[in-house]
Amino acid sequence: MRLLSLTTLLAALACTARAELKLPAIIGDNMVLQQKQTNPLWGWDAPGTEVTVKFGDQTKTAKAGADGKWIVKLDPVPANAKPATISIKGTTAKELKNVLVGEVWICSGQSNMQWNVGSSWDSDLEIATAKYPNIRLITVPNVGTQEPQKDFKGEWKECSPATVGGFSAVGFFYGRVLHNMLDVPVGLINNAWGGSAAEAWVNRGELEKDARFKLLMDNTKKNEAFLTSPAAKTKYDADLANWQKQADEAKKAGKPFTARAPAPPAAWLNGNARPANIYNGALLPTIGYGIKGAIWYQGESNAGRAYEYASLFPFMIQNWRNEWKQGDFPFYWVQLADFMAEKTDAEQATASSWAELRESQTKTQNAIKNGGQAVIIDLGEANDIHPKNKRDVAERLARLALVKDYGMKLPYRSPEFKAAEFAGNKAIVTLDTFGSSLRTVDVPEVKGFVVCGEDKKWAWAEAKITGKDKLEVSAKGVAKPVAVRYAWSDNPVCNLYSVDGLPVTPFRSDDFEMLTKPKP
Repeated sequence: MRLLSLTTLLAALACTARAELKLPAIIGDNMVLQQKQTNPLWGWDAPGTEVTVKFGDQTKTAKAGADGKWIVKLDPVPANAKPATISIKGTTAKELKNVLVGEVWICSGQSNMQWNVGSSWDSDLEIATAKYPNIRLITVPNVGTQEPQKDFKGEWKECSPATVGGFSAVGFFYGRVLHNMLDVPVGLINNAWGGSAAEAWVNRGELEKDARFKLLMDNTKKNEAFLTSPAAKTKYDADLANWQKQADEAKKAGKPFTARAPAPPAAWLNGNARPANIYNGALLPTIGYGIKGAIWYQGESNAGRAYEYASLFPFMIQNWRNEWKQGDFPFYWVQLADFMAEKTDAEQATASSWAELRESQTKTQNAIKNGGQAVIIDLGEANDIHPKNKRDVAERLARLALVKDYGMKLPYRSPEFKAAEFAGNKAIVTLDTFGSSLRTVDVPEVKGFVVCGEDKKWAWAEAKITGKDKLEVSAKGVAKPVAVRYAWSDNPVCNLYSVDGLPVTPFRSDDFEMLTKPKP
């Protein structure tokens, strides 16, 4: 009994000695708190420990639960560029230094959001002039898992020529506009992952409950069953051996060999396409941190399922908002840029999954509150899915926030399709120009329209601007058009803008069945 009592005592003392206050990476030195709203702070300590947090004249306390987690909520404070300290005391004590208060934005999506400043146009100048100590940056590593993560490896850093090069270019340029226009500190959280699919960013349980995503989740479960089976390992070994044989033969013959090696089963299981993988590995550790909103640049990986994306994308946004418990926070996204070869045949040009994905993105503006889209159909590169001009992309996003969230009066929304009337051989198209008017760039002729008759065969059309928001469109050989489309292809040749320099949003007047609609 004495031995047992001594052992218990020593174990308790050891636990006490090891107990310490721990904080997640998102809460640390150099961070930015969101102004004018409640800011949750959390961490872990020994169960039952009372934790005290002091910030300015605020003192908040909380008790660590059975799992060790504690959370306090700081009262709203105005923006403040003067560095402050947050003191936290539990089993042990920590001081968070150089804390600012301002605007905090999440920067998410796939490679075009992940694309860094150092790989963008004018990177030498942008990096050399990035002396913005009141802009703070933190990057979440790419972790794909079905296991919910509490934390990640990373830290807040002051923006400087030494730190900005590897950060999201769209994120940095966006934050810089806000910082310069609002004159407040800005915090940017970059968790983008190249090649990621939208479903990887969503809570799996929520996807499984929604009948609209039954096909997606059925295919997911089939994939998981196969990739975790011995048959998958056998197939991978055979494919790898065959690939190596081809590589060796090409090398021996002095021929180029560019085929990629087959991916092992773990690549998908731990990757950026499996539903909920990024949600669990990169998003969840940040959920709850006080933010103003999110910017998003993604869609390329879902283009083949554009029909589904019309439901999936707004569903993802709502899932984030539900879990953040911060209401309908602003969520702004970039529509897909122009990409791939320009097609001269009208029929081939309009058979585009990318055009359908853009339409699904445009529709999302009406499916959610506090959302908005930056159109960049003029900023892409035919031979590169990663256009290097990220500054203009970010500035179009920033216009949305400056107007919708910060009360400024600026042009911010690209003209959009409103109505089409068909009379004789003409289509009379009306756009919503949001108080602006139309113009062309490069050449006076309007480029980018097609029309079709009852046969649904598309033909290139001529168009002319007849008013601040109207155009007449017609095509030789189409005596009685029934539908009109604009910039409806992978890489359209189009030149219609608002006079403020915002490109007209690609559109169609018809409701013909989408190419990407799943077949029975």
